[in-house]
Amino acid sequence: MATKTFTTGEVLTASDTNTYLANSGLRFIKSQTIGTTVSTVNVTSAFSASFEAYKIVVTGGTPSANGNMRLVLGASVTGYYAARNGITWSTGARSDGVDNNAAIWAAVGTAQTNGLAAEITIINPGLAKYTTIAGAYNNDTASVVYSGTHQVATAYTDFTLSPSSGTWTGGTVIVYGYRLS
Repeated sequence: MATKTFTTGEVLTASDTNTYLANSGLRFIKSQTIGTTVSTVNVTSAFSASFEAYKIVVTGGTPSANGNMRLVLGASVTGYYAARNGITWSTGARSDGVDNNAAIWAAVGTAQTNGLAAEITIINPGLAKYTTIAGAYNNDTASVVYSGTHQVATAYTDFTLSPSSGTWTGGTVIVYGYRLS
């Protein structure tokens, strides 16, 4: 859709307003509440071919143990690659990690005493192409950035989040789709 420029005195019609609101920014796909004492959170009907890129936000909740938030696409348990770079605030020491043809993306967010936190950008999960992922998070001691790819050319509709240790109670997973026009 071409960008329309309005001029002084021109009437902004309901049709123009509806069109521009419907074709801008992020589109809310779904919100899912995390249950009580869970070791996995399966988010269904999150992805489709309607969007090429998504944002997943995870907030709130109470973990039973500190750790990383992990992510799997559908039931796929192979082909996950990623690199993580972290810097510890108190010492400036680096803490790096990789997923090399792993069964899961091992760290896409955090589960700390203050709750769950993740902001994940994921590209092509609903298309039969490789899926890429990127994001950043802070835990109680460090800042971490990561990016990676899932080298399996399959379209997925759902994903599963899980803690690296312990369980989660409460919190919210929100999925948005990036509009194409």
